[in-house]
Amino acid sequence: MAHLAHDPAIRADRRTTLELGAVLPQTAEVRHGHLYVGGVDMVELAREQGTALYVMDVAQIRQQLRAYREALGAANQVVYAGKAFLNKAMVKLLIAEGSWLDVSSGGELAIALAAGFDPGHIVMHGNNKTEAELTEAIQAGVGLIVADCFEELDRISRITTERGSTQSILLRVKPGVVADTHAFIRTGAEDSKFGFGLSGGEGGSGGAARMAVENALALPGIHLAGLHAHIGSQIFALASFAETIAVLADFMGALRTSSGFTPEILDLGGGLGIAYQAADEPATIRDLGSLLTTHLASCCGELGLPLPRLMVEPGRSVVATAGLTLYTVGVIKKLKGLRCYVAIDGGMTDNIRTALYDARYEATLANRAAAPRDTVVTLAGKHCESGDVVALDASLQSPEIGDIVAVFGTGAYNASMSSNYNAQVRPGVVFVEDGEARLVQRRETYADLTARDVE
Repeated sequence: MAHLAHDPAIRADRRTTLELGAVLPQTAEVRHGHLYVGGVDMVELAREQGTALYVMDVAQIRQQLRAYREALGAANQVVYAGKAFLNKAMVKLLIAEGSWLDVSSGGELAIALAAGFDPGHIVMHGNNKTEAELTEAIQAGVGLIVADCFEELDRISRITTERGSTQSILLRVKPGVVADTHAFIRTGAEDSKFGFGLSGGEGGSGGAARMAVENALALPGIHLAGLHAHIGSQIFALASFAETIAVLADFMGALRTSSGFTPEILDLGGGLGIAYQAADEPATIRDLGSLLTTHLASCCGELGLPLPRLMVEPGRSVVATAGLTLYTVGVIKKLKGLRCYVAIDGGMTDNIRTALYDARYEATLANRAAAPRDTVVTLAGKHCESGDVVALDASLQSPEIGDIVAVFGTGAYNASMSSNYNAQVRPGVVFVEDGEARLVQRRETYADLTARDVE
């Protein structure tokens, strides 16, 4: 079953059956009416492990990481964005695939180190890294810290000077590009809490970013390795990335003239969109890699700049469609002339994205996956909020109580943004590959809910 995703005939057959195209995990298929992923029966898995349950297609994660590596070329670096999905099993998978790791907190750093990840291959992010987090990162020996503000530059310099060490950093700059995505996940515009602005105002030409470069070059204990920019997430229009490269190349040219500084590294963040619905047609990893490498080489060539090492930080596009969530139908309410509510044993505690971003998902009944999805339903959660909806007006087979629902595209930002609202225990996580299911994170228990209480 490991090679199922590479067999065009099998892929075509299963996609016709499920009518979901690129939304599906790459090893998904239908056998005997049941949904299988990674060679594992999702119905049997739900019965064994209970629901709600996160399931990850390991073969697809491997394939996505390798696709990025191939698209970027050996001279450049894939840095997986841990905020999308992270636990020790995922870290070990990154080690096996030779990926670097981007962490955004002391907690994510601790998970990486606990799983044996090479700290020299870690990029540390965050717009308000505490003194403790910076100290932890520097003591661990992380490869790069992305400095987000002037205060951070001073903190890093003070910590390294006291230790008698030097820390390599990137400066996060705001290129002023407004990416074509949800307003909540745009991060590169001037009105953003992240990074140093490139426009005029503070610092004149080059803005705060020019001043930050000058400060970083002057401060002891800091090695300014390059620049970082991230314009947003779930981006379909690759033109936004081309615009970002052009803006940053111009800035690099100005820096060479004003200070003699030329970046060794240019980190362009992540943001490639994925298909959450069958009609979605995002760009491919190959398309993105070709645009980034070609456009960067062209812009640097025109300005006579040395070509920096390119880094990208994919998260969603590595794990989102590799993941699905299994639920059990508990209640069905048909409101005549309005809608059919199908209540599942999960909701906004395991998938907040629908409430937060009006996210849209595709679903199927795992126990009747070969049947037509000819009924429009709203998959509602079990929590005390009217907005607790996983999939609004979604196509599904005619549901019955006890059915196993599979919601696709939940591998990114679902587990990492999960909560205990209503004292709901968070789901377990299972990796599936080659017909084997491996529990990599257990379901929480009621005891976990009180474990931090102090009496």
